[in-house]
Amino acid sequence: MSLSEITITKAIIERFFRKFIECIDVDTAIVGAGPAGMVASYFLAKAGRKVAIFERKLSAGGGMWGGGMMFNEIVVQEEGKEILALFDIATQEYEPGYYTADSIEATSTICSFATKAGARIFNCMSVEDVMIREGRVIGLVITWSPVQMTGLHVDPLTVTAKNIVDATGHDTEVLSVIARKADIKLYTETGKILGERSMWADKAECLTLENTKKICPGVYVAGMSANAAFGGPRMGPIFGGMLLSGKRVAELILDGG
Repeated sequence: MSLSEITITKAIIERFFRKFIECIDVDTAIVGAGPAGMVASYFLAKAGRKVAIFERKLSAGGGMWGGGMMFNEIVVQEEGKEILALFDIATQEYEPGYYTADSIEATSTICSFATKAGARIFNCMSVEDVMIREGRVIGLVITWSPVQMTGLHVDPLTVTAKNIVDATGHDTEVLSVIARKADIKLYTETGKILGERSMWADKAECLTLENTKKICPGVYVAGMSANAAFGGPRMGPIFGGMLLSGKRVAELILDGG
C-alpha cells in the first residue's frame, strides 16, 4: 500500500477538530496537566463526567517528569503510595514512611490512565482570559501557546464548563487572570491570591490537601495552585500531596461542593 501525505494531513485535521468540538462545552475544564490535574481528570472521567485538560506546554506531566533537580525519582508518603498503587506504579520503601518511584513511569502511567478513562488532554494551549456571567466563572478563553509566546495579535476561542480547576502550579494562571481582570473576590483571607511561601515539605503536604477547594464561584484550586492561592509553602519533589489533591478536587466536584 502506498501512503498519501494528503490523506495523513486530512486524518489529523479531521480527527483533531472532531475531538476539539466535543470538548468546547464540558462538565469540568482543568487547566494544567501536572500530577494533580491528571489525577483529577482520571477520577472525574471514570465517574462519567466530560473532562478536558488544557496544558500550555508540549508535554503533560508538569514538574513530575524531572523528579528532584532532574534526578528522575520522586518521593511519596504512605498516603501518596496508595494513589500510585491505584495506577499500578511501582514504589520502593526508602525509610519508614518514605517511598520512591520512577518519575517517568509515574507521569506517563497516570497520563495513560487519565486518557484511557476518557479525559481529553489538549497540549500547547494557554488560558488568556475567563468568561464570567453574573459573578460566576463559566468558561475559559484559550489560544495556542506559541501565539502567546510570540506575541502575535490573534484572537482566541472559548470553552464553557460547569466547573474549572486551576491546577497550573506555582503561577496560578487562571486565578491571576481573575484577579487582574474580574471584580470577583477569592475565598481567601484578603480576597486575593496570597502567594506561595518558602519550602516546608511537611507543612506543605498537609496544606496542599487542606487548600484544595472551591476558591470562587465556578473555580477550584488543586495541587501547588492551592498552596499558592492560600499562602501555603512549596513542598519540593515529594508528590503525595499533589496526587491526593487531584483525587480530592475530583471528589468535591462529584459531590457538588
